[in-house]
Amino acid sequence: MKQASFEKRHQSTWQRFARQLAALERGKLSGKDCETFASDYRQICQQQALAEARGYSNRLIERLQQLTLRGHQQFYRHRSHLRARLIAFLLGGLPQLVRSQWRFVLAAALCFYGGMLIMGLLVYLVPELVYSVMDPAQVQSMESMYDPDASRLGRFGERGSEQDWVMFGYYIMNNIGIAFQTFASGLLFGLGSLFFLLFNGLMIGAVSGHLSQIGYGEPFWSFVVGHGAFELNAIVLAGAAGLKLGWALLAAGRHTRSEALRLAAQPAIRLLSGAALFLLLAAFIEAYWSSMTYTGPAVKYAVGAGLWLLVLAYLGLAGRTTHAPD
Repeated sequence: MKQASFEKRHQSTWQRFARQLAALERGKLSGKDCETFASDYRQICQQQALAEARGYSNRLIERLQQLTLRGHQQFYRHRSHLRARLIAFLLGGLPQLVRSQWRFVLAAALCFYGGMLIMGLLVYLVPELVYSVMDPAQVQSMESMYDPDASRLGRFGERGSEQDWVMFGYYIMNNIGIAFQTFASGLLFGLGSLFFLLFNGLMIGAVSGHLSQIGYGEPFWSFVVGHGAFELNAIVLAGAAGLKLGWALLAAGRHTRSEALRLAAQPAIRLLSGAALFLLLAAFIEAYWSSMTYTGPAVKYAVGAGLWLLVLAYLGLAGRTTHAPD
């Protein structure tokens, strides 16, 4: 291709990219200015290489080099800003958001933990009730997983410690699936989120009550106490995010339902992101710490208590020096 044809074909892309660079260099980071920045940057890098390989004029090559150099600076500059925003979200933004949405978090916690506590006590006092939410095969599986004589706790069958990474992946997929289900079902005017919060609370309560009643309480509680601080509260956060969506549909106020849902989606998705982070930590602890049997229950209880205090302090105290998000 001749240079004149090459320039004519790509001139509009270079001009658009130059305008994007100017906007970024002035600190104007609107979505319209940046929506094609990454793809245009890659394309111009390729076009610079083509121009050099085809022996086009130094004028054209220098122009493309200037564009790619400026693009490189802006690309990595704003990637670092993204990392800074992520760190800010973890250090203060997430707990601020949880506190600003405390009504939905409280409703989700009462439904989830309330159902868990009531069902656990009922099954402990009336053992046959466990079969109202679980079939006999499921009950038998739970018993084998938390048998005091098992070499690895919380596993379906015996797995060696070298396969902990496999269980890590399994726990992530399973738990994030539950969290997303709890969140997305909030679109059913919040009823879906309430259902899954209550259902999961009842299931966990039934398991804990049954295992405690048959004498498997120590292996069970020492297993769940550590990762439970992150896993259980992640389910609550996912449920709160779903309730946020449901409430927007029920009480749209002066907005249309679609507009109210759009406004509620941003904080709801951020809550879900926090839940996903908690589940990632929970999966790591569950795979590499909770299943160990050579660590005594007293140590696991102490570590678990510390993790619960850490999570509650983080959600309740972190980020209080800055303004809470809407």
